Amino acid sequence: MRRSNRSVILTSIYRQGPLSRYELGRETSLSAASVSNLVGELLEEGIVEEAGSVESDGGRPRVLLRVAPAFGYVVGAEVGETRVRVELFDLAMSVLATVVYPIETPKPAPELAVKYVLQGLDAVIAQAGVRADRVLGLGVAVAGVVEGPADAVVHAQTLGWDGVPLGAMLAAGTDIPIQVDNGANTLGQAEMWFGAGRGATDAVVALVGSGVGAALVTGGTSYRGTRSSAGEWGHTTIMYGGRRCRCGAEGCLEAYVGAEGVLDRYRLAGGSAARSDDDEAEFIALLGAVESSEVAAKVVEDTIGYLAAGFANLVNLVNPERIVLGGWSGLLLGERYLPELREAVGKHALHRPYAQVTIELCELGRDAVALGAATLPVLRLLREGGTTKRLAAS
Repeated sequence: MRRSNRSVILTSIYRQGPLSRYELGRETSLSAASVSNLVGELLEEGIVEEAGSVESDGGRPRVLLRVAPAFGYVVGAEVGETRVRVELFDLAMSVLATVVYPIETPKPAPELAVKYVLQGLDAVIAQAGVRADRVLGLGVAVAGVVEGPADAVVHAQTLGWDGVPLGAMLAAGTDIPIQVDNGANTLGQAEMWFGAGRGATDAVVALVGSGVGAALVTGGTSYRGTRSSAGEWGHTTIMYGGRRCRCGAEGCLEAYVGAEGVLDRYRLAGGSAARSDDDEAEFIALLGAVESSEVAAKVVEDTIGYLAAGFANLVNLVNPERIVLGGWSGLLLGERYLPELREAVGKHALHRPYAQVTIELCELGRDAVALGAATLPVLRLLREGGTTKRLAAS
């Protein structure tokens, strides 16, 4: 019970803070005595610190509390199709170090991904100048279905990974605790905690990049299905007998709105030169050609329509209060065409649930997947009430 109450207190401070003891009592429904005792413990252990004060109604100023940014550090890694990005953060989620390793093949071998993640882990620790035993954990975001969290196994058809024991492979190379999750889920957690999802209890955070996925949040909790594969929105069928998707099926949404599918449709329509190694540059060029090329304009118009139909399916099926669009190509589209996208969703969705949803862009930028991965060890710290064997032993 004590650990549970510590978790409630610490989570409230982290997610809503800085907060006073009085505000913590209201947020958690714990007694003033319990709040005072638990806060005293957390202050003594150094995980919580004072962060100024605010005036009270007629009494003494109330001291504000926050999680101490330097209590420990977390690392997030994004294993993408063109790069591996590794970042180190303090507990305020300020970036202290970043390394990026380009990947030349769209289907990297698991061993290559593990090599770059572990190499990046050592690099960011050295770059930031922190002690390795102060790193609370490493969160890793990947494509596909992740079964775990202990000894996570990854099934990623688009990468050619079938039952890859990624968690064990990573753990064999470091003493730092490892957690692995789907990239859309890590993006979703980041946006729900720090970005455009804050304040919503029923939301969808959509990741549209080379691939397509979604994080589903219902009642304030991530919905993952029976074995964590919920959210594979990119592999819902948008057109029967349609384009072949990278997963092997036909007519998947990803084959129409994922960057690779969009660029392929553009090439087939005669609107682009030969395939390049830089999808992002080619996608930007496509968007830049809209004013001068009917082919480019048609491809972009159709892409907005397909994406709107996919969003409308989410509106009708799960009735979210908010849909957040992220991912590098999703943001490139949304930054230019968000009003048109919202209007198109309204043409496909039922009127009542459409009137109840807002459609927004991610606020954390194109590189938020690694940030989201770093929240995995933070979440574990909060759930454990700030007690970690790793820090106790250091």
